Amino acid sequence: MDSSELESDILRRVRALLRELDGHHPSCQSDRGMLRWTLHKRMDQNPRTSCVLVSILVKELERAERGDLRHYIIPLLHTLMYTLIQAPCIPDELCARVYDFCKRLLTLPKPLCTIGLDYASRLQLERAAPGTLYQRMVISEQSLHSAAFPCQERIFIFADPELLPEAICGALAMDTEAAQVSQSPRGSMSCVVTHALQAALGDTCDTSGLRARLQALPPGDLEHWFQQVVAAVEGSQGDSERGQHTARLERIYHSLMGSSPAGNDPQEGLQGTPLPSPNISFHLWTEDEQLWKELVLFLRPLSQSCEPECLGQEPEPLEMPDPLPGCGCCGQSRFSVLSTDSGIERDLPAPEEPCERSRLHRKGGIKKKPSPLDSVALLQAGGGKAPGKPPGRAGVPPEPAAPLQRLHTARVVLLGDDRVLGRLAQAFHSLRKREARRVFLTPRLDLQFYHIPVVPGQPQPSAAAEHTDPEELCEVAGYLGRADPWYESNINTLGHMIPKLATMPSRALVTDPFLTDVIAYYARMGTQPVCFQVHSVKVLFQDPAQEPAEDVFLTELLTQVQDSPSHRELSTTKRKSTLEGPGMDLTVTCRRVVLSERQKELALSLRSTGVLMKAIPAEEAAGQGCLTVTITEIIRTSNLAGRSFSAVAHRFRTRSIKVRSPEQRPFTVRLDKDSRRTYRDVIGLEVSPCLEPSYCLQKTRTTKCSPEETEDVGLVKYLPKSLLLPINTFAGVVP
Repeated sequence: MDSSELESDILRRVRALLRELDGHHPSCQSDRGMLRWTLHKRMDQNPRTSCVLVSILVKELERAERGDLRHYIIPLLHTLMYTLIQAPCIPDELCARVYDFCKRLLTLPKPLCTIGLDYASRLQLERAAPGTLYQRMVISEQSLHSAAFPCQERIFIFADPELLPEAICGALAMDTEAAQVSQSPRGSMSCVVTHALQAALGDTCDTSGLRARLQALPPGDLEHWFQQVVAAVEGSQGDSERGQHTARLERIYHSLMGSSPAGNDPQEGLQGTPLPSPNISFHLWTEDEQLWKELVLFLRPLSQSCEPECLGQEPEPLEMPDPLPGCGCCGQSRFSVLSTDSGIERDLPAPEEPCERSRLHRKGGIKKKPSPLDSVALLQAGGGKAPGKPPGRAGVPPEPAAPLQRLHTARVVLLGDDRVLGRLAQAFHSLRKREARRVFLTPRLDLQFYHIPVVPGQPQPSAAAEHTDPEELCEVAGYLGRADPWYESNINTLGHMIPKLATMPSRALVTDPFLTDVIAYYARMGTQPVCFQVHSVKVLFQDPAQEPAEDVFLTELLTQVQDSPSHRELSTTKRKSTLEGPGMDLTVTCRRVVLSERQKELALSLRSTGVLMKAIPAEEAAGQGCLTVTITEIIRTSNLAGRSFSAVAHRFRTRSIKVRSPEQRPFTVRLDKDSRRTYRDVIGLEVSPCLEPSYCLQKTRTTKCSPEETEDVGLVKYLPKSLLLPINTFAGVVP
């Protein structure tokens, strides 16, 4: 294929991507999400097309800018940057055009200016030292040891086995495991060295001979040259001239090749170095604390020493004060235990019978090495410094601890529907309460969440709710798709594709890593979060002796009339329903949010069959943070034919609401469409935005010091008040 045919073919593929964004692609609906993947796969197979693809994408970006087609800009820019990172060598003139375009995006509103600033800073690094972006991505994703760039990343895939069929979970585990088997530290280091030298030297680099040379090196020598290349690339960021970077890598190249024979055909042209698959681990979510445990093990692997001396640089312990009245976030258990034992031998009680003076003897035993989870739990619950640290000398101030850096990035991908996101909201709230009590993960770990909807053909009977429509079970994914067209095109299409992949032969899953490629692309390029308000609910039960329950939800709360268990109550209920109609009497108190965003007091007393509260807006204009409440009222009318009943739906928006049953008749409460999270024998509930636990902690301290202060003062003013769950997409919310 000559250059003109190649250019026209790539242009046709890029235009097909744009038509897909407009929705004008009815003939190939089954191929949605495949166009971007096949375009990048074509570049992997023929690296010489990378320059042509970058040139075409730059022209399309400039055309979209002139035509004010802003919904094209972010998808084209993501495609261009992903191509530029993997390309073996891109002329500086093309990089300069992309850099100038990104700078022009700074004058546009969010999210265009945010993404433009991010990519402009990345391109500045790449122009100063070609190959920097590829090198940093591989080092962090493969957790390669490097003093010049000590960052690590990992992708955690969580799936609820009670919500997804066993075939889907097995296929996902097999696909991710097959992608990891093909990776090795030696291969990743060879990729970094090859790509860095080829990006700096261009056509003068004998790629075939270089790969053969690296393959023949012992592991120790390969790591030596890897460290040399990484230090040279990272050290070139402060240089003003690109020529100095090229000269450094050219010296490394000649020293590495030495007297080794050149390749058979060094004039083959550019050869690509594909990105290795990132470090992906698949987890079946079976325990409530599993997410926190996996994050701790990521920071402190089992192979690392877990002695107390290794737990240095710990912040001072935070004493948890008394719970803030009315705040569910701070109402948590204390871990401190009061001991009356002084630890002194002479304070032991005297023995009842006269005997020889007893001594305390320590029997021989095995010293158990604590696990990372035990050590971190001890530090978070303890009231002092890590044990085993020698005390400082009197009068000598302790040495200041080195500032902690976020060198670890955990990308947590949730597979499933809204029910698994409800579990995520619970786990995230629990994690934030841990961090408010004792900071450990926050200063060390950059935690990012991703969501891939999966719509199984047949729902699991153990956790299936009344929702059978996939759109009802995937409201969050639908909102993200409306907010970000590139998410809709690449991620929402996986909802129906993953169950099909589960039915394919295992050989096809291994040889065609489509799923892991798409997950890697989403985790690498999806950097713009969409924040969802987490709501807290306080549930009051019919039994006065039963303590109120506190929980959180993300998407939906549904109340329904509960069937009376006893025959007497059942007959009374039937007789009353015949006279007054179905449902039950409820009193509703809230502050209604009107169009002007002002709040108006609202109090209702009505007979209703249930209350539905939705936290995900049906459209972007509705905004986040408000609940859309729908109450179905039963109205009784009398006429000549007798009594008749009609249902009228009342819908309004509010931020907090209280529901009571004045007749003490119980009802059920279900959270996040998950039948496993159903409360029974409920007579009242209170719903409000969930507060950030760190805000509650600081607010409690401020209230203790200044009880007369009612407004937020001091540090409280600068803390986030509401607990928001961020889920990453490619563009955030596109206006």
